[in-house]
Amino acid sequence: MTSLWVIIGIVVLLALLVIIYFSLYNALVRLRISVDETWSGITVQLKRRADLIPNLVEAVRGYAAHESGVFEAVTEARSNILSATEKGVKETAQAENQFEQTLKSLFAVSENYPQLRASENFQQLQAELVDTEDKIQAARRFYNSSVRELNSKVQTVPSNIVAGISNITTREFYEVEDQAAIEQPVQVKF
Repeated sequence: MTSLWVIIGIVVLLALLVIIYFSLYNALVRLRISVDETWSGITVQLKRRADLIPNLVEAVRGYAAHESGVFEAVTEARSNILSATEKGVKETAQAENQFEQTLKSLFAVSENYPQLRASENFQQLQAELVDTEDKIQAARRFYNSSVRELNSKVQTVPSNIVAGISNITTREFYEVEDQAAIEQPVQVKF
């Protein structure tokens, strides 16, 4: 009779361990999917911003044709950020830093042309860009929050055991290297 209770106890314990394992595994998978989804939100907003730039460049180009170096730099930075989103978080952050710097130089050029600043088309592009910058900041915060949750689960007991067995790893935070860029987004006031 005692051996029967031991066998029942072992079976119950194994069943409990299997339930705990799958519960933790499913939680980790949900977090991993959440991180992927929030990364997609960042790439969508970065692409939206990049799509606004050709229109903005054309608006400025009409007034400042002799500033071709600025236009080439902005075009190159736009291309870099679009290709970096497929390479990873770190590469995207570096490309975004470069992009923001070249965008600042574009707006510096536009400051020399009051007719441009008064243009309805330019003002509309400016408003869309400000809105997009706000959405990028929100998407970045949301992504980092998801990464923090996943990384916490992956590194704490007992879910770290399940993560190790299941090959679920931590993710990189999306960090902009230039702290001023975080605290003061691209200024587009005219």
